[in-house]
Amino acid sequence: MAPPAIVVDVGFVNGLSAIRSLGRAGVRVFAVDHRSSALGFRSRFATNVVAPSPLADEDGFVAALRALGPGVVFATHDEGLEAIARHRDELELACPFPRDLARIQRKRVQLEAARDTPETRFPASAAEAVAAAEELGYPVLLKPSEPVGFRQRYGRQAVVCRSPREVEEAFAQTEPWEPMVQELIPGGDDELYSLGAYLNESLEPLGLFCGRKLVQTPPGIGTARLAEAVWVQEVVDSGLELMRRLGCNGLAQVEFKRDPRDGRFKLMEINPRLWQWHSLARACGVDLPLIAYRDLTGERVEPVRMDGRPRTWALALMPGERPRLPRPPFVEPTFAWDDPRPGLVHGARVLLRAVRRS
Repeated sequence: MAPPAIVVDVGFVNGLSAIRSLGRAGVRVFAVDHRSSALGFRSRFATNVVAPSPLADEDGFVAALRALGPGVVFATHDEGLEAIARHRDELELACPFPRDLARIQRKRVQLEAARDTPETRFPASAAEAVAAAEELGYPVLLKPSEPVGFRQRYGRQAVVCRSPREVEEAFAQTEPWEPMVQELIPGGDDELYSLGAYLNESLEPLGLFCGRKLVQTPPGIGTARLAEAVWVQEVVDSGLELMRRLGCNGLAQVEFKRDPRDGRFKLMEINPRLWQWHSLARACGVDLPLIAYRDLTGERVEPVRMDGRPRTWALALMPGERPRLPRPPFVEPTFAWDDPRPGLVHGARVLLRAVRRS
């Protein structure tokens, strides 16, 4: 029997989309989450496994994964990804991410390896942070080099600062995680472009996708609500160059922002895992979870890149937001005709929250 795929953190569409990609290909899938309400648990393509949270009980989380192996594990959020990386040698699991994950996850390491980046300073004190902000010009971003702990405590990835006092407050929040002061690149969310890729251990690309966000929720620093497939050679080339320079094999999203002042694509971050709108890549002929699974289980994989047909991805319903329905056809990550229950459950939850607020 072929080894199973284990998809970790299936609370929303990141995990759900991976479950569907693998399950439709006939791969046996275990969906792992600490929440019984996880949306991925509603998919017919997976066997559900309730396991401890990697944050609350890392040892219990690792033990649950060990019981499912050997197999191929897919993490869809940083918390599970980092816990798996710390215990990689004791788990009988093939991992689509580099062995030195901790180094590559650090934003400072990513920025120092990139060709084009926002102007960034690494202050050692609040006074240095204020001086850096004044040099760069307000508003600035204050963000941690190691983002997971900060995001867990404060529920955000970065802080936009418009005054010295805001810089001081944000520095105090980010100080445990190596703060960075960064210029705020102008332009809207539609200037955010991504390479989505899978590189084998020889750093050869077996799957390449390129697209851009059109709308984020919340705007500025948020997650995708609307995105489109668009091939931009400079984004693809820059992303591949950076992944190879860092030795970043496996799955990754490399995100850039086009600076309207000079037209250059400047690195925002690398996520060495599946991201929220990766199902758009599958719709364009690049099924990244399946490519990774086949490569890691020893199958021969012919390199593919996205086809040229334009496609849009839209999360139609979100709590507290107006419905977003672009012109069909488009990829909607919650609903699928061959797996309708997750979409129905998500729609019912959004509707129920709206009724409770009214």
